[in-house]
Amino acid sequence: MLDGALLAGQVFNGFSVASLFVLAALGLALSFGLMRVINMAHGEMLMLGGYLAYLTYLIVPGPLAILVAMPVAFLGAALLGGILEITVIRKLSARPLDTLLATWGVSLILQQGARSIFGPIGVGVTAPDWLNTGFTLAGVYFPSTRIFILAVAVIVLVALGLLIARTRLGLLVRAVNQDRMMAAASGINVRRVDLAVFCLGTGIAGLAGVVLSLLGPVTPSVGQSYIIPAFLVVVMGGLGSMVGTTIAAIILGLVSALSQIFVDVSMSQVLMLLAVILFLQFRPQGVIATRSRALED
Repeated sequence: MLDGALLAGQVFNGFSVASLFVLAALGLALSFGLMRVINMAHGEMLMLGGYLAYLTYLIVPGPLAILVAMPVAFLGAALLGGILEITVIRKLSARPLDTLLATWGVSLILQQGARSIFGPIGVGVTAPDWLNTGFTLAGVYFPSTRIFILAVAVIVLVALGLLIARTRLGLLVRAVNQDRMMAAASGINVRRVDLAVFCLGTGIAGLAGVVLSLLGPVTPSVGQSYIIPAFLVVVMGGLGSMVGTTIAAIILGLVSALSQIFVDVSMSQVLMLLAVILFLQFRPQGVIATRSRALED
């Protein structure tokens, strides 16, 4: 019989892992849903966010450095994403396979650049004292760092939802997502909408890199550890669906955490992949079926 405290602790860990999956996958969901672009360099945006957090800590030491690092990482990753969209993705947008190969090449270049600048071993970001605490409830320990990551994920989801539902940019994004050709014919600059969404997605990935830096060292390959789960979340959630991405992240986070009660981490990754495959056998359109001309073409 399973211990109740152990089960509750793993459920909490599952939601914690899900929050990381959400932050890593949101940008992929946005860019693919709107542009049908698979950005293989998305993991390096997480890496960039982690390194920007490290540099921010060197310049702004103190307990609030993490709060300064978050907007810095968001803006830095968004800027790099904008450069990538203008110089590579926009020119290859009509050729999805070429875009995939080109962004994979960009990811290798960024990884090697990070190795040359920061070294292959990686750098550490020390969490402030107010995140090195926690509390115990019903025999389960809840670390403040994990709670902080959960809070960041919730805030990002709420802010993104309000942006899409309540702002002019969100209206334009919804119009382009529903019918790109009609949106362009009505006077919407779809290229600018693509650029804004891509920058937003890479900025969120940079933010994810900051919270990841609280859990372990930042290395040139740190993004590769999360890019595959992020792709699984996007595919399972329903391509382009923010709600579906969130639900899929929670499901896979719980599968990953609860399976580790019985098996090791490597096997839990295999079980997570099998869960996605089995789910798609019964519901190939994903958790939320998104209807748009962009995805039907």
